[in-house]
Amino acid sequence: MEETDTLIDRRAGRAAAGWHAVWLAAFGLSALAWMVLGASGSALALALAAAPGLIGQLLRVSVSRGTKSLVALAWPLCVGAAIALTGGLGGPMTALAIAPIAAMITLDRRRYLPFGAAFSAAIIALIALTPLLGLTLPAPPTGPLLALLVVAFAAIAFAGALQMAGGREHEREAARADEAARLRNLLEAEPFLLLRLDREGIIREVFCGAPEDWDLKLIGRPFENLAGEAHRGAARAALRILRKEGAASVGFAPPLAPDRFLAVELRGLHQGGAAALVRDASRERAYEAWLEQGKAEAESLALSKSRFLANMSHELRTPLNAIIGFSDIMRSRLFGPMPERYAEYAGLIHESGGHLLDLINDVLDMSKIEADRYALSLEEFDAREAVSAALRLTRLQADTAKIALRGVLPPTALDVNADRRALKQIVLNLVSNSLKFTPSGGQVNVLARQKGTLLELIVADTGVGIAPADLERLGRPYEQAGGMEQRQLGTGLGLSLVRAFAELHGGRMVIKSILGEGTVVTVELPVMEERPAAAPPPPPPEPPQRVALGDNVIAFVPHR
Repeated sequence: MEETDTLIDRRAGRAAAGWHAVWLAAFGLSALAWMVLGASGSALALALAAAPGLIGQLLRVSVSRGTKSLVALAWPLCVGAAIALTGGLGGPMTALAIAPIAAMITLDRRRYLPFGAAFSAAIIALIALTPLLGLTLPAPPTGPLLALLVVAFAAIAFAGALQMAGGREHEREAARADEAARLRNLLEAEPFLLLRLDREGIIREVFCGAPEDWDLKLIGRPFENLAGEAHRGAARAALRILRKEGAASVGFAPPLAPDRFLAVELRGLHQGGAAALVRDASRERAYEAWLEQGKAEAESLALSKSRFLANMSHELRTPLNAIIGFSDIMRSRLFGPMPERYAEYAGLIHESGGHLLDLINDVLDMSKIEADRYALSLEEFDAREAVSAALRLTRLQADTAKIALRGVLPPTALDVNADRRALKQIVLNLVSNSLKFTPSGGQVNVLARQKGTLLELIVADTGVGIAPADLERLGRPYEQAGGMEQRQLGTGLGLSLVRAFAELHGGRMVIKSILGEGTVVTVELPVMEERPAAAPPPPPPEPPQRVALGDNVIAFVPHR
């Protein structure tokens, strides 16, 4: 509609410029004729009357508000000067007083007519008061010819202006009617049902087509009657939200088709009432129900799997413990000597059984956690003991791989109320992961400290780092990072167990890594009571070892 109004304004501007051109030609030629006749005073007055027509030619170039204001200002000034030069209100050019009004009608009757009329009245009043101000106006020219000419020109101009204004309004009304018809045709072609509601929620207008199984007599009915009995409360609630918020959404089944589902978007209107867009969402509803059913079945299947693995704890661990125990007896030759080859085989059996037991323990622990059957065994103990035990268990692995394993433990006890086995498993898994991804000559550093009510465990390494794409996946069960060689060394449960144990304690795990520089894993557990900070320990005799990971620099000292 704005484009249509702009086009009409441009056409009106060209028409107004044409009207001003006719005015300029008429009074300009008249001024030349009076000049030829030797009446210089009348010729000057006619030239002043023609001047607004010349200024009006600007409308061909621009129809902006500034141009129209300039033209509107020129008319009363020039016409007032012309009337004053021909004897004032008693002279032959008094009829020109209506010319500014006609010009304002050509510009824009609604906006400029009051301005032109007021300014013209002010100029005429000023001319009428000139005798009181002590001013003397020129004597009016003799003869009726000039007066008749001015009256004729003013009447013709006024009639032309009125005809132009009527044509413009007719064009605007036709354009609005065309626009309304186009919008209605567009609405009727839409696949949705559009309703206009009044302030009370009564349907007043219907656009587009209603579904075939609906009662088509919608006008005059309450909006809530579009819903079945079971959903009318939701429809009324949506109207209350609409009045409060200005927008609302609701879904319901129609009364004549309970197996279908309709989605309705409600939006408030400026003049009051609301617009309601109704669409058939039956397929979407059925698809969502199918997805929810599939999700429930998948969760049920996963839960059944986790429960099955959790119930296999005794059956799997008992024979493995026997294999590990008997192979250890054979490897230690407790019942006498045995051939060297058999002793080597017994050692391999013991080592493989231990590795298999570790993997099974991880799988069973994760299965118990997923099945919500893992219960923490909380007790009060010194967290340094669990950290030290994990470091002792991984010391041989670090020495074999020629990796410097160092730890930092405070001199005072870290009294916690936590699961001892879970805490040890957290440190063990993190250190084992770091050793697996750190090349020979690298460092793995472990820090345990109190931070308010949190026990903070930090494991940092100078390994290969983790790619951003892998970093997003880590922490989920059975997800692994790194190359194929590293993935073959585990089940992908190490970090997921760390995160699960941390969350069971109400804490969290944070991983920061830079590819090619190393990784820092921080575990925060709210298992401590806050206490005043202890005095810092004396500095160690040798400088601390530092691991630099971009902006993260963490200092560690050798484990004592």
